[in-house]
Amino acid sequence: MTTFNDDLLDDGGQSGGALVPETEYPPNGERLPWSDAQRERSLAATLALRPPGPLRVFAYGSLMWQPSIEFEAEELATLDGWHRSYCLRADEGRGSPDCPGRELSLQPGGQAQAVTLRLKEKGLRAELRKLWEREMANGGYRPLWTPVRLAGGGTVMALSFVAKPGHPLHETDVSVDTVARLAAVARGDAGTNADYVRDAARALAERGLTDEYVAAVARAVDGAG
Repeated sequence: MTTFNDDLLDDGGQSGGALVPETEYPPNGERLPWSDAQRERSLAATLALRPPGPLRVFAYGSLMWQPSIEFEAEELATLDGWHRSYCLRADEGRGSPDCPGRELSLQPGGQAQAVTLRLKEKGLRAELRKLWEREMANGGYRPLWTPVRLAGGGTVMALSFVAKPGHPLHETDVSVDTVARLAAVARGDAGTNADYVRDAARALAERGLTDEYVAAVARAVDGAG
């Protein structure tokens, strides 16, 4: 069972309390950075739904090659029912408002091969705050607890950051040509979007994992260059 923790969605009574409401945005549609208080509420609501067992994060994008959090084990894993999509507009970090790029998210349908990062219980809250500051800076993802299949056997629950349709940074045109055209020229204070695209393809290949969409975008970016 996949459990949402925001947008005031009905989770079948799993949360045992109020869910985190959708962030408000200004009338012109530009996103507001989330405040520390908003991130803390989101984190608290997510942990209130935490399933039993070690806390794992499903790392399918930059968390694969630049996790920035402490963890005790990385495990190959497959998430069914979701697929990678360059549907999150990057107007900072790997892009700018005048020349935005794209970053990975997860959209319903298909399958995603990636890794889980198993976190230690000691210092867990501090590491999760780092994760929220990074992934939820603008509230562009939904944190979900999702079942994943470990390559070594067994199914466990992991925290996945999935797409949030309706968010101002959510894009619907995720075709290889469109993403590659944008990524080939976008850059921000964290580097070029082209490098992000290449790093995503490389991180998968180094682990023996495949995602033809990610690979196709990387090839198209190199062709555009």
